[in-house]
Amino acid sequence: MSLTLISPPAAEPITLSELKEHLRVIQTSEDALINGVLVSAVRSVEARAALALMPQQWRLTRDAVPDETIILPLGPVASIDAVAIVDGAGVPQALSTALYEAAPGSPGRVRRAGPWPQPGPRLDGVRIDFTAGYADAASVPDPLKQAVKILAAHFYEAREAASETRLHSVPQTVDALIAPYREVRL
Repeated sequence: MSLTLISPPAAEPITLSELKEHLRVIQTSEDALINGVLVSAVRSVEARAALALMPQQWRLTRDAVPDETIILPLGPVASIDAVAIVDGAGVPQALSTALYEAAPGSPGRVRRAGPWPQPGPRLDGVRIDFTAGYADAASVPDPLKQAVKILAAHFYEAREAASETRLHSVPQTVDALIAPYREVRL
């Protein structure tokens, strides 16, 4: 199984000026650094919680054509854009929407609604393109935005690498803030 980013988010859930206000920074000389820690903090929160904060397109590729429901590993899923069977040469064959049921949400799901081509020596897997993320920055829950700000502040303050005498770990507050939004998979 692989998960590939097709189209990154066009914007971040908080702005540079919002983060600078949180950091209490007024000068512009560190804007590039602060923007870098903002992007790093957003991606870290997304990875820790298996979330997409802003709309972005992803591709899930499975090595086999499953019989069971496929649960998408990233949420919230806004739309399932395409489902295709991939042959042994890696060539996708798009499936009609009548052959699968798409359930956006958190988690997003895809399951068969009709007969798919049977796996064999010429069929290698399934590929699902989907859009994940909240509709816009205003829709991102405030606790997730706060987690981004706290983690960005941590990255901004702890710029040097960890050493034997100094260890930098992620503030526990970040995990506490994202815990209600994390999908638990059994």
